[in-house]
Amino acid sequence: MTVKNQELYNVIEKLPEELSVKVLDYIEYLMFSNANNNAPEELIVKSIEDLREKLEEGRKDFESGNVCSLEETYLEVQKVLAD
Repeated sequence: MTVKNQELYNVIEKLPEELSVKVLDYIEYLMFSNANNNAPEELIVKSIEDLREKLEEGRKDFESGNVCSLEETYLEVQKVLAD
């Protein structure tokens, strides 16, 4: 464990339970934000209108057979999260 990790562990360990839960929630938020920032532009929904456009585009892709397998999707998600 690095010195910084040990320091963080010591601080969190001393917190009351309800605060340590909030700290963990915030850490998860930071991890999600980082993954979201590294995601390809076409995967990020910026507004309701953007969501509608992406869903319509997906429907058209599905109808034309332009789809990928569940395994391909899983691998792509793993790649995005690893970055």
